[in-house]
Amino acid sequence: MAAASTSMAATAVFASRFPVCSTTKAAPARCSATPYLPPRLSATSFSSSIKFAEPKRSSLLQVKASSSEESGAVDTSELLSDLKEKWDAVDNKSTVIIYGGGAVVAVWLSSILVGAINSVPLLPKIMELVGLGYTGWFVYRYLLFKSSRKELAEDIEQLKKKIAGTE
Repeated sequence: MAAASTSMAATAVFASRFPVCSTTKAAPARCSATPYLPPRLSATSFSSSIKFAEPKRSSLLQVKASSSEESGAVDTSELLSDLKEKWDAVDNKSTVIIYGGGAVVAVWLSSILVGAINSVPLLPKIMELVGLGYTGWFVYRYLLFKSSRKELAEDIEQLKKKIAGTE
């Protein structure tokens, strides 16, 4: 009996560390390890020129910025005519379509690969460590000293020339 009351007390103390699950007849069980926290909104931290609008059903903050200049407006007919001129200037349209389709497929496959890597429990943290290590090495190798920065700039220029085909 004493062991049962001790385990109940331990369960009550550590209950907040376990995922919170909710089940209904219509929906399957949904678990969340993080508790619900209301959003922190402070209207005093923004300038008075920003307008706030709160939707009726949502507690999210919407900010609308306005400008006195209309320089950001894009004429869609001019943009479409420019795109059509550039497309008409392309000699080998099938190659451009194949490269574009290949790029879309490559992005799709890479997103699948990243999702698969992310689903393995320890692998994302290991990949973060590898990324941090490589970033540290890159900073030490190319950015820390002036001579190595010049070397990096020369390497980038050489790569640009290779891509452009001027070399």
